[in-house]
Amino acid sequence: MLYLWSLTALALLASVLASRRKTLAALKIAAKRFAGVLPMFAVMLVLLAVALAVLPAEVVVGLLGQDSGWRGVATGAAIGSVTLMPGFIAFPLCGAVLKAGAAYMVLSAFTTTLMTVGILTYPLEQHYLGRNVTLIRNAVSLLIALVVALATGFVFGEVSW
Repeated sequence: MLYLWSLTALALLASVLASRRKTLAALKIAAKRFAGVLPMFAVMLVLLAVALAVLPAEVVVGLLGQDSGWRGVATGAAIGSVTLMPGFIAFPLCGAVLKAGAAYMVLSAFTTTLMTVGILTYPLEQHYLGRNVTLIRNAVSLLIALVVALATGFVFGEVSW
């Protein structure tokens, strides 16, 4: 992590040296965007903390753990398909759920469907792309998410031949 902070500091310094005015303008834009995202991020963190505090670890492990198998993958994929959240919120959420005992392939199904399958965005997508294209795209995305989850299960030893 220290490397990333160092690299960021060096990139910022290079940007300031190249053009102080453009760098300050970019930092102002970044601050405005961060301020716009911060409330949503804070709400998601609070909801996650409450959910993990209320749900016993045994429930999380039962629903999403190593022994949940394809039921857990289906649960993760279903939640990801109907949830709208940006990746910078989803990935820390997955880290917390992983610490609570979730399986890697379940988290893989969740994050892949979260980023590719759009149940809540279906009406908007249908309006622009048409019903058939939207259905095909979502079905293919779901299939790919399940293949990615299976591959993740093989890599982490959660599924064997």
